[in-house]
Amino acid sequence: MRILVTDGNERAALAVARSLVQAGHAVCVTAPTSISLAGVSRGVRSRRLQNDPLTEPAEYISRLRRIIEQERADVLLPMTDASAEAVLEHRNALPQSVAVPLPDLMVYRAASDKGAILPLAKACGFEVPETRVIESAEQYEDAIPDDFFPAVVKPHRSVIRAGTSKYKLTVTPVANAAECRRVIATLRPSAFPVLLQHRVNGVGEGLFVLRWGGQALALFAHRRLRENPLSGGVSVYRESIALDSRLVGPGLRLLNALGWEGVAMIECKRELETGRYFLMEINGRFWGSLQLSIDAGVDFPALLVRCAAGESVPVCHDYVVGVRSRWFWGDVDHLYLRLRNGNGSRWRAVRDFLSSFVRRDRGEVGRWNDPLPFAVETLQWLGFLTPDTNDAKSRSRVVPTESVPDSAVP
Repeated sequence: MRILVTDGNERAALAVARSLVQAGHAVCVTAPTSISLAGVSRGVRSRRLQNDPLTEPAEYISRLRRIIEQERADVLLPMTDASAEAVLEHRNALPQSVAVPLPDLMVYRAASDKGAILPLAKACGFEVPETRVIESAEQYEDAIPDDFFPAVVKPHRSVIRAGTSKYKLTVTPVANAAECRRVIATLRPSAFPVLLQHRVNGVGEGLFVLRWGGQALALFAHRRLRENPLSGGVSVYRESIALDSRLVGPGLRLLNALGWEGVAMIECKRELETGRYFLMEINGRFWGSLQLSIDAGVDFPALLVRCAAGESVPVCHDYVVGVRSRWFWGDVDHLYLRLRNGNGSRWRAVRDFLSSFVRRDRGEVGRWNDPLPFAVETLQWLGFLTPDTNDAKSRSRVVPTESVPDSAVP
């Protein structure tokens, strides 16, 4: 089959491209740059698509349609919230012959609404963080008690509409009420309502699901071992873990309640004191740590394409537990933060970083049989190439200013 993958500077796009080339498909990757992470992978055709799906959705879709027609693509796989929403909003403007294995727009948006999903998640068996909804900057009051902090300011949706265009917001940790007030004051009116959530003391764990035709065909779970920034963010080092009924049961009930079709990542925190799972968010697209699940034995991209083609797909709930994967340059940034902040032992930070080499853990981007993506990412990290991606979570060199205890690092 001929597969078109968007957002070639995303690590998920690289994992998808490698998977589908290995499965024998013809893969074409679009990116806003002439050289991209996935676009230089072995066996991949690269096409430049400079229009921004956030600020130029109509132009983006028009150009995407031309590429679909020129490549005679059978399946289209958007990689970011921005491209997925643009495709779902303008699905009728794309060739009907191309399959887009995503849920419909209303379901996608329902899952992406971080505030509205909380009551449903609780009804399905998840715990939810203590949450205050802030309707506007003027409505925010200092009546929130000090023991509510540390907390995070979380947009109700990652992609926010402002007039005819959109923009992206990320989660911001806040240590106290004064810091929270400063963050709230910087937000545009269209960003509201925002959620102020008490920080859960726990470790990040995620459930990955391929649900098709009302059935959970593929399941996988992982634990975050290191993140960037330190207070919680992008997974830079993680491992496959056994499926836990306390995570799987509520997760499948939640996707069933949404009527989900396609892949999804249910991101949670497991509270250290009680073992309870708190829902953080649902990602209705391929996720950054996708390569780990493929390495462990659950090839989500290949399975999803088979579903889109109408093939019969066997249930895949078994995989190797204990497989570890590292995003090298993200982990370098993590090490830099730990050394710079001086929290805890610097020797421990260096030891943790080097232990991955001793264990011979798998590199997420760096592969001996496909070396060019790591070379491109290295040049991006050093500043010689610009990723020019719309998803800030996928950028290297994410080194924010923060200071958190070393003990807070999972």
